[in-house]
Amino acid sequence: MRKILTRTVAVFAAASAALTPLAAKAPAAKPALWKVADKDTTIYLFGTIHLLPKGTEWRTAKFNQAAASSSTLVVETIIDEANPAAAIGAMMKLAVSPNLPPILDRVTPDKRPALAAMIARSGMPAGVLDKLETWAGGMILLGVTFKDLGLEPSSGVETALRSEFKTAAKSIDQLETNAEQFGFFDTLPEAAQRKFLESVTDDPAKGRAMFTEMLSVWTRGDVKAMGDSFNRELKDSPELRENLLRKRNANWNGWVQRRMLQPGTVFVAVGAGHLAGSDSVISMLERSGYKVKRVQ
Repeated sequence: MRKILTRTVAVFAAASAALTPLAAKAPAAKPALWKVADKDTTIYLFGTIHLLPKGTEWRTAKFNQAAASSSTLVVETIIDEANPAAAIGAMMKLAVSPNLPPILDRVTPDKRPALAAMIARSGMPAGVLDKLETWAGGMILLGVTFKDLGLEPSSGVETALRSEFKTAAKSIDQLETNAEQFGFFDTLPEAAQRKFLESVTDDPAKGRAMFTEMLSVWTRGDVKAMGDSFNRELKDSPELRENLLRKRNANWNGWVQRRMLQPGTVFVAVGAGHLAGSDSVISMLERSGYKVKRVQ
């Protein structure tokens, strides 16, 4: 569960429905890579998929060169694998509230049978989930989806990069603390949280089709299509889009601008949806006057 807690809602919903047989079909990838640079600073910006089918080829010579030349890896947030209780504790401080309705009552009647079945498979008493805010219940139940489909939450680009940088004794940093990332969910209006919870119970076939599309456009490095497919579910909820995409992208845009004042080479790896579209980090940097060069 602890790995699942770091993922953004759009990738959560899509990746959770990917089926293992996709692995054999996954083509060699050439995902988009950008850089912002001046005379003594280079920041690479790489859009990731947090979970990938086993066997997906996503590394290229240009990617390897960029990663090798970087002294620091920066990801969205870091879960301390040696102390996962810290991340869970940060979540629970925000997640527990008094006088909440039963979690089954927080979805529409047509979604309740699927949600009840998912709760039963989780092995967690419904009474425990009833005490959690809706966003937290949805996050926990996503673990059931991953388990049902045989996915390893530890797979994905960030996990590989963190291992690589750690082995090379390079520094690893984060754009958000665990508490800050949970806070973006915690401050969502209840209606938006319920949309998230309902998405967890979606038909796996629908999710598989969505993930297949996402993987395809990411593989090709098709940024326009990436903006459409990765952030499609957020279009139906302005609150989700504001909290989980635009606010965070604005924060990360500020981080990049501040980091440009320091010399060195940094590799930033964040969910691909954050680097595509009009509200992306890339677009924000360009509107701020920075020249962002597409490297791959």
